[in-house]
Amino acid sequence: MTTSTPTVVLVHGAFADAASWSGVVEELQRDGIPVIAPPNPLRGLASDAAYVASVAAQIDGPVVLVGHSYGGALINVAGVTENVVGLVYVAAYALEEGESLGELQGRFPLSPLVSNLKQWTYPVADADPAVEVTIAEEAFPSVFAADVPAEVTKVLAAAQRPLAAAAFEEKASAAAWQTKPSWALVAGADNAINPEVERFGAKRAGATVVEIEGASHAVAVSQPKAVADLIREAVRATS
Repeated sequence: MTTSTPTVVLVHGAFADAASWSGVVEELQRDGIPVIAPPNPLRGLASDAAYVASVAAQIDGPVVLVGHSYGGALINVAGVTENVVGLVYVAAYALEEGESLGELQGRFPLSPLVSNLKQWTYPVADADPAVEVTIAEEAFPSVFAADVPAEVTKVLAAAQRPLAAAAFEEKASAAAWQTKPSWALVAGADNAINPEVERFGAKRAGATVVEIEGASHAVAVSQPKAVADLIREAVRATS
């Protein structure tokens, strides 16, 4: 049986996991909106987007894709999947086709994130070890989650998931916002992605934009209701 209410698929970004959506999931479930928050592999733009697309394609009925941060670049590509009816960017990158994260960021002053990344390596079958990055633990609160209580931030910093460094240079193979309606939440006090990057991408995509003035990059953790409100708007518009 298919449902006319779209299923919301929440795609987390780098330095986080699906648990970062917990408050948003709770809000949406309270309204009876079907929702899932799958794991994001964080290994590369093309492969991660293919994973998100495969999750969406296996859902019966329409899907609204929601991407936080790097997750925005993924829904940008995965959103061309046939049953995806809307895109919601939350403090996220909205790329143009053929553009990389590095290129979009490079048009604007760099955020404090860039100078606070810590490099690690991970094994790759039949190849040299690859580089991945996390946010230096001492910088994590100010860079990622300045409006989240300190005790919560310490846990988030310890549990952050690294992003493959190569993801910054990969070019987006599609820009789903060219054919699908989009919404965007700009976190006005974001220190991980320059808010100008979020505003520029949202405007270019023709998205319906909401800006939360004092919000950090972790706006889904600090203000789940505001994030859920925008998602509800997208769900209503595409039902």
